[in-house]
Amino acid sequence: MQVAVAVVALLFLLFVVLGVYATVKVVGAAKRGVDRTISQARRTVEDTTLRAKTYAQPGPAGELAQLRLKLRTSMRATQDALHAGVAEDESLKESLGLFERLSAHGHELDAELKRLESEPDRATLAARLPDLRERTDQITQAADSLRWAARDRATRFAGDDLDALRTQIDVEAGALRHWTTTEPTPAATPTTTSTPAPPPWPAAPAADGAAAQQTWPDNPDARRAAEPTRPAITPPVQQPTYPWQKKPRPESTT
Repeated sequence: MQVAVAVVALLFLLFVVLGVYATVKVVGAAKRGVDRTISQARRTVEDTTLRAKTYAQPGPAGELAQLRLKLRTSMRATQDALHAGVAEDESLKESLGLFERLSAHGHELDAELKRLESEPDRATLAARLPDLRERTDQITQAADSLRWAARDRATRFAGDDLDALRTQIDVEAGALRHWTTTEPTPAATPTTTSTPAPPPWPAAPAADGAAAQQTWPDNPDARRAAEPTRPAITPPVQQPTYPWQKKPRPESTT
């Protein structure tokens, strides 16, 4: 009885642990989904604000917002392209490592541009703009180079695969239409062995007497003339009489 109670308690404890683990996993996934949604919403709001500032604030402030928007757009596009490509091409891991190092410089520049947005000294801000513009161009050009190289690589692989596939399809189509291909007829090789001559037919046996001289004329009249003449009425044959037979009675004349 105590063993059964212990087994039931152990099973109950196991179910509780599994339930807690599943709850933690679900909560963690939900939290990550919420964080991702919040991050996307915050990024969308920031991008919309920066886009509005480029039109609403002329001068250095508007140019700072334009530099930030350009930097963020380029880095985000390269990040998405590399993360999507590394799942199919393992050789992009090195490119992804380079992008992570470039991303550190990009975050540093974005933070600096964001601090300068609240800078009241417009003259100092205008003096620093050429350097900020050059740094932004360097980072975005490097990010664009990585992104387009990854895309060109994927396109090249897709083109090579398509060419190989078309070659295989052409071969298969030719095999399916095998009756349309004219194959050369092999030339007949002359035979060196000669066919033996057939044996001669045996000679006809020699005819004797009248059979040898008997001929059949082609003319029917001559054939009938050659036949012996027969009498029109065949004379009756005298039948033999035996002693036990009765004497025939004469026919009555009345």
